[in-house]
Amino acid sequence: MIPGRLATESADYRKLRDELLAAEIALKDQRERVAALRRKLPLDTEIQDYEFHEGPADLAKDGPFPTVRLSELFDDPNKPLVVYQYMYGGAQKRPCPSCTMWVDGFSGVAHHLRQTMNFAVIAQAGIREFREWGRERSWNALRLVSSQGSDFKSVLNFQDSEGKQRPGLSVFKLSKDGSVKHFYSVSAQMTDEIKTRGIDLLSPVWNLLDITPDGRGQWDPKLKY
Repeated sequence: MIPGRLATESADYRKLRDELLAAEIALKDQRERVAALRRKLPLDTEIQDYEFHEGPADLAKDGPFPTVRLSELFDDPNKPLVVYQYMYGGAQKRPCPSCTMWVDGFSGVAHHLRQTMNFAVIAQAGIREFREWGRERSWNALRLVSSQGSDFKSVLNFQDSEGKQRPGLSVFKLSKDGSVKHFYSVSAQMTDEIKTRGIDLLSPVWNLLDITPDGRGQWDPKLKY
């Protein structure tokens, strides 16, 4: 049984749909091969135990804002730490609309993510500004962290010398000796030529648009509609 198959389909439709199904299966297989290659990356790249700023878990509270180290973002030291590199701060004077859409999604599934990973969202903006924006977006289930004053984003190539930023995420693992190892980073900008589409899979929005007759077209997310 093929879900969605109709008795009234034309022969042309079924021919093209069968070709599409074969391509979809090939894409699924390729995604699995990519994931397997990713898991082979060695945990041999140590990164500085950066010092950030964070506020209370309750976003409604206006302080205190103590420092927190990268290693302290591992609530469970046995689980990896996934950090979303949020574009806000530096040369990015306003929150990035695309990043905001991604983080809106993470907020909705944060309780699922916590079962297998530690998760945080890090922005170069000051902690007060970042938390204020988080309150407006109702990101109450996420750890919002400010890297202002550090070169964390620059070292990982998510910010250039002019403060221009790239969206993406980074994955870290805490070693038994307490050092933090960088496992993997990925950005929407994959190469100098490919400046978008690198992290589309992090949001279902793009994929839902792609299955419609018109596709995603020129649509882009906005901070407000």
